[in-house]
Amino acid sequence: MIIYGKQVVVHAATHHPDRVECLYLAKEVEPPLFKQLSRCGARIERVDPKKAQAMARGGNHQGMLAKITQLEFATPATLEEAAFIVMTVGVSDMGNLGAIVRSAWALGAEAVAIGALASPNLAALVRTSSGAALDMPLINAHKPMELIGWLKQRGFSVVGATLKGQSHRQLRIDGKRLLVLGAEGEGLPGRIERALDQTVTIEMAHRFDSLNVAAAAAILIDRMRP
Repeated sequence: MIIYGKQVVVHAATHHPDRVECLYLAKEVEPPLFKQLSRCGARIERVDPKKAQAMARGGNHQGMLAKITQLEFATPATLEEAAFIVMTVGVSDMGNLGAIVRSAWALGAEAVAIGALASPNLAALVRTSSGAALDMPLINAHKPMELIGWLKQRGFSVVGATLKGQSHRQLRIDGKRLLVLGAEGEGLPGRIERALDQTVTIEMAHRFDSLNVAAAAAILIDRMRP
């Protein structure tokens, strides 16, 4: 798996050196940064800008790329001891998914389940989450209703973000909780809504249709964390 961009490559080399197989530099880096990268123990190769651009498939690599071991999804069994999980349903934009994973990791959620998405681009998810996808357990919930049912059997309260729910300022939850977020525009499918224990809406100061799903996720994750 190839990842690229200064922030994510430095994060992988610093916090997950065992995953890094090779570092590729397409430009000179400051000696302190080169020393930091060298500590991960991986081979460092110099590559010309043309090759780096091909490896990044046209993306903004900022002169730094890395080959890391393939990211794998966790199994639902790893959620047994979790207290707070975030699930997306139908969110397909990797920028939004990456931002949600980053916020979930930063704000204390213990796993992110990616629902109703056939084959998430995990390399893009590592990049757009600034490396947080390497830290956060990810579940491939291609059948989200099954995972919701499984979690309910294990004592989770299921809260979904909708346009007509309880104000997020009044939300109070005890015990284990699952936050479910739908795609922008479409929202949550009807059968998912019917499975919810509570619905929540972000109360806004000014009239507006809705927030970007990643922005809404950060607000609700912070509100719901134990």
